[in-house]
Amino acid sequence: MELLGEITADRPLLVLAVKEEAQFLDTALPVLLTGMGKVNAATALATVLGRGPRPSGIVNLGTAGALRPGWTGTHVVGTVLQHDLDSRLLATLTGETYGAPLALPDGGEVVLATGDTFISDEAARARLAERAPLVDMEGYALAAAAELAGVPLRIVKHVSDEAGDGAARTWRESVAECARALADWAEANTPYRA
Repeated sequence: MELLGEITADRPLLVLAVKEEAQFLDTALPVLLTGMGKVNAATALATVLGRGPRPSGIVNLGTAGALRPGWTGTHVVGTVLQHDLDSRLLATLTGETYGAPLALPDGGEVVLATGDTFISDEAARARLAERAPLVDMEGYALAAAAELAGVPLRIVKHVSDEAGDGAARTWRESVAECARALADWAEANTPYRA
């Protein structure tokens, strides 16, 4: 976890997993680098929100794998779900629902599946494509932490790979281009400079 800048109540906080995704951000806004995965994302965001002050909002910028053909570019997420939590089984054990999908206030129709597995094989891709067009490793955790803290969250993802065979190689090759697109989106859609 690394916090760059100072969080204030009158500005949003930009949250990204890794420095490679943030490499072209040139902003006065605070930037939180959480590390990859749900645990890193949730604990990093919960830590900074718990310390206070809380930002006016949170914008998660990051890369995502495309689970369906033709998905490219930058997308604002409307709903996020966990693909690696068996909510149905847990409900049969406890009678309670854990990890229900979360709707985001400023999102559209795009559904993002979050899990701690980097999807890089065709079978997993096909299975997840039935539930969502995009997949990442942090979005749901950030949405859950933001919701508990009462801070609005936007999730913005740029497609880096096709979440199939060769996805890890493709991510490494495309992350700089994705980081440029995410920085451009942030500059056009947030109060970017003081």
